[in-house]
Amino acid sequence: KMVDPTLAEMGKNLNEAMKMLEDNQRKVEEENEKKYARKDIPGPLQGSGQDMVSILQLVQNLMHGEEEEETSQSYRLQNVGEQGHMALLGHSLAAYISVLDRERLRKLTTRILSDTTLWLCRLFRYENGSAYYHEDDREGLLKICRLVIHTRYEDYTLEGFNVLYTKQPVIYISSAARTGLGQALCNQLGLPLSCMCRVPCNTMFGSQHQMDVALLDRVIKDDVESGKLPLLLVANAGTPGAGHTDKLGRLKELCEQYKMWLHVEGVNLATLALGYVSSSVLAATKCDSMTLTLGSWLGLPAVPAVTLYRHEDPSLSLAAGLTSSQPVEKLRALPLWLSLQYLGHDGIVERIKHASQLSQRLLENLKNLDFIKTSVEDELSSPVVVFKFFQEYSNRDQTSHAAQASTIQHPIISNERHIYDTFNQWLGEQLAQLVPASGVDVVELEDEGTCVRFSPLLTAAVLGTEIQDIDQLVDCLKMKIPVLTSTLQLREEFEQEVRRTVGLLYIEDLGWPGLGVVRYNYHSDEKNDDKQEKELEKINTELLKKLNELESDLTFSLGPEFGGQKNCVYIGMVTEDLDVSELVETIAATGREIEENSRLLENMTEVVRKGIQEAQLQLQKANEERLLEEGLLRQIPVVGSVLNWFSPFQASSKGRTFNLTAGSLESTESMYISKAQGTGSTPPPTPTSSLAKQRLPGQKAFKRSLRSSDGLSETSSISHCDDLDKMDQRPPNLSPSQEQGPLEMERSEEQKEVMQAKTDTEDIHSDKSPPDCTKAEDQASQR
Repeated sequence: KMVDPTLAEMGKNLNEAMKMLEDNQRKVEEENEKKYARKDIPGPLQGSGQDMVSILQLVQNLMHGEEEEETSQSYRLQNVGEQGHMALLGHSLAAYISVLDRERLRKLTTRILSDTTLWLCRLFRYENGSAYYHEDDREGLLKICRLVIHTRYEDYTLEGFNVLYTKQPVIYISSAARTGLGQALCNQLGLPLSCMCRVPCNTMFGSQHQMDVALLDRVIKDDVESGKLPLLLVANAGTPGAGHTDKLGRLKELCEQYKMWLHVEGVNLATLALGYVSSSVLAATKCDSMTLTLGSWLGLPAVPAVTLYRHEDPSLSLAAGLTSSQPVEKLRALPLWLSLQYLGHDGIVERIKHASQLSQRLLENLKNLDFIKTSVEDELSSPVVVFKFFQEYSNRDQTSHAAQASTIQHPIISNERHIYDTFNQWLGEQLAQLVPASGVDVVELEDEGTCVRFSPLLTAAVLGTEIQDIDQLVDCLKMKIPVLTSTLQLREEFEQEVRRTVGLLYIEDLGWPGLGVVRYNYHSDEKNDDKQEKELEKINTELLKKLNELESDLTFSLGPEFGGQKNCVYIGMVTEDLDVSELVETIAATGREIEENSRLLENMTEVVRKGIQEAQLQLQKANEERLLEEGLLRQIPVVGSVLNWFSPFQASSKGRTFNLTAGSLESTESMYISKAQGTGSTPPPTPTSSLAKQRLPGQKAFKRSLRSSDGLSETSSISHCDDLDKMDQRPPNLSPSQEQGPLEMERSEEQKEVMQAKTDTEDIHSDKSPPDCTKAEDQASQR
């Protein structure tokens, strides 16, 4: 078959461009070492222009030059795949097709639009539907609202807002809908916020994320009685947070009763393409409109979202903007038209099925894990898995729980949810960092609080998530659960130890995921708050530095960058073998040592300054005394030398030394006397700190010993019994004096002194021959 040369050249150029942009093996690393490159500085356009390779190279530098994490960006680009190239080719083809003559353009756009709409309606079981393709996923709902307004208000085209003023329209959305949806609709439609009604979710029966149908019925009745017009209801087939589906069947009946329009959106609509569809999601095929986001579901870049709807009046659809008479507007479906043909029916179903299998694999593994609570609506076919870390306190009954909460207000009881939110926030960030291919993120739910969400329909196709990534995610979760449980259990003990320790202040920071926060208090009698604050900051900064120098598995930091307490030491997650008492004792002792050194240095500065002044006075006085003693003539240079030659002056030299500790000038006479006598005593040994506990080889700080105390006591008792047995094996006819040997009995006090002074005397007494007493006495008398 003959191919248009222009189309062939376009495909070739696009293929070469994508290869160049995705090639990270070029000189990008060398260029990234320079923060600012000359070619990145914008300049005037070159007169002769540039070739395509140079321009694409510039685009590549702009894409990768300022990225901090190049690996993650390149990973996403490499997973675009050929189907993504087809979507990108559609945008180039749309620009090329737009230059055709009007008649050819009309035929081509009509064919593309009709084919894409028919494929999507059959694929997602939406019969006799029309399609609107839009870039912003909220734009389809906005056009639907305008369509309903045109339908319910016959004179809206002529009267405008005056018609709405006489009978105010009401749009109902779920409280579990995405944030800002209702406000965005009101702003674009020019309606007041009073036209938007948020419907609460179930609180007593059913899912906590499903719309309360009974309450909605009462609200609609009240609005009708007050003269308002119920216009449209926005339901969810997969809420943005937990992925739960509303009771679409009952909502459809309610909408038919009040002549309301039912619009459905959500990630669970993707499962309509599968062979087995749950009844709750299947009811979405009977709704009036639905929005599909195929780009994230299939991993297609830059493809538009699609809103499928049913309406019989084309003129009203044209007035609402759902259809357009401009052929260029219809070319929005071209990238999707190319991508759907490239994937085919089986490829589309396989991608959605793969995402559902990933969710099921994760859910099966989570059921076998302790301290993990899941929030899944339909465990058989739910494509969204939401879980959180939660530890049941079975030892606390309701009575003790209420009593302790009303009296002590302990953080694990009264602020239990806040702490769990902090821990789950940390857990989600750790899992996302350790297994980036999983695509897990952190969500805030109204009832459950902070949870970790896995929604592969939004991330798996882009990130290339596979089964082994789920297994790795579960393994990382298994490693983090013991850390979370031990930290949660030791928080209370750490708080009690800190509150009992003098000099330490416990700081309650419920937003810190770790053991706790402690501050060393600086005690000062001065009233200068600024000086105390600076000294407190200095001590705690030095304390943090000392703690980080210790060989331990703990992480000490200044806390979060924003919102943390100042002048504190934040302790991160810990394991169960942590010795909390030793940790607190070390913090207190290190803080006291830093404070004492700081005070000693401050006091020494003042003492030294006064001592220097006093030393100057003493030296001046000594010079005056020397002048009076030697006489005035001896101070003259020439005369003094001659006089000293004829009559030398014998002056006693008086040395001086400056004592830094006392800050005074002292004489060196005692120092020389002690050196001459040779009786200088050895300095006392440096006392070992009481905190330096005996550890096994390789054992880090703040770790409890692996050996139990019982085992140590048994070992010591066995060794003691062995010593007793050895003592019992000695000959019974020997007395204690005989055990010491005959030489010890015969030594006199003088001989002991002789043997301590000279070692050769020991050799004389230890010889088997009779000792030469005369020689020993002569040596003693000589000494």
